[in-house]
Amino acid sequence: MWNELAPIGRNADSGGYRRYAWTEADRDCRAWFRAEAEKRGLAYETDRNGNQWAWLGDPEAGDAVVTGSHLDSVPDGGAFDGPLGVVSAFAALDELRARGASFAKPLAIGNFGDEEGARFGLACVGSRLTAGQLTREKAYELRDADGISLPQAMEAAGYDPETIGPDPERLARIGAFVELHVEQGRALDLSGDRVGLASAIWPHGRWRFDFHGEANHAGTTRLVDRRDPMLTYAQTVLAAREEARLAGAVATFGKIAVEPNGVNAIPSLVRGWLDSRAADQATLDTVVTAIEKAAQERAERDGIDLRIVRESFTPVVEFEHALRDELARILGASQGRDVPVLGTGAGHDAGILSGSIPTAMLFVRNPTGVSHSPAEFAAEDDCVAGVLALADVLEGLACR
Repeated sequence: MWNELAPIGRNADSGGYRRYAWTEADRDCRAWFRAEAEKRGLAYETDRNGNQWAWLGDPEAGDAVVTGSHLDSVPDGGAFDGPLGVVSAFAALDELRARGASFAKPLAIGNFGDEEGARFGLACVGSRLTAGQLTREKAYELRDADGISLPQAMEAAGYDPETIGPDPERLARIGAFVELHVEQGRALDLSGDRVGLASAIWPHGRWRFDFHGEANHAGTTRLVDRRDPMLTYAQTVLAAREEARLAGAVATFGKIAVEPNGVNAIPSLVRGWLDSRAADQATLDTVVTAIEKAAQERAERDGIDLRIVRESFTPVVEFEHALRDELARILGASQGRDVPVLGTGAGHDAGILSGSIPTAMLFVRNPTGVSHSPAEFAAEDDCVAGVLALADVLEGLACR
């Protein structure tokens, strides 16, 4: 499965993946998912928001156990973030069938659409729509860098955008959702464990900073006469790093758009996107407020007009303790030792869905801690350990 999926959406120059929502690469990933479901005799369906499902047992029976993740990527992302959870879900089902497991509850494998938000700028679109955390009206306003709207992209890919919206009936079928994911950090590598459990997801958000200056000639405009928004942006980036360092949080300007974007032109607009995360809400608020203040003070000094827009926000997610404790018990019994419990600064579909259904997460060791990069990696024996751990969990939750 891994070898079949690996070439899809891979860029030959960077070695990274460009699997963006509702593109050709996304279509090929979806076709792969459907083929794997049908190979196993699972009932395949796509829901109203474009998420894919593969069912073993009656979907209407209720109290289903669901696992899976996503197949899309960030720009030039790694192979493991998302796909490891989907491949491992199919492999775990194969393992359970090899064990002769008898299922007492329906089991489903899911692929949630547009988790990374690489195309339309909002993460977890598929799960947010399903959980009612993104309205149809707001979803219709989403546009990519070329001005193509989300409904236009869905329609071009053969899906009906008129159906998108909350799906409480589907969520009511689910008793538990367990997402396996490569760890995006080195905690497991440092502890020497192959597999860990998630405790919580840090609160995090995305803010857009629009620095409006004045376009002019780069060669003839005196420095003292310039209203250069790039300088204000640069100082804001440095301020973000310092404020995050002082607070023990993280803050990153990882995306930028410049107008008119000419080598010999002073920009008229610099638009930068801030991603910031912290272990608790108070710390995150402190960091972002300080960054905004620094940007505003510098903008006033430079004669720059500044507009700040919060584009998305996810509060702290505490995974349901009862389900987490049950997973810890199952894995402790199967592995003969306690499984480490980790917090994470990365957002996931499991975090979005946690407001509607019980969710939990398993992490597989990442020896470098690198993620959202072609260098992202997990060793094959660790991935196998993750599959076996997921199979143990699914067996404990769904089997007699």
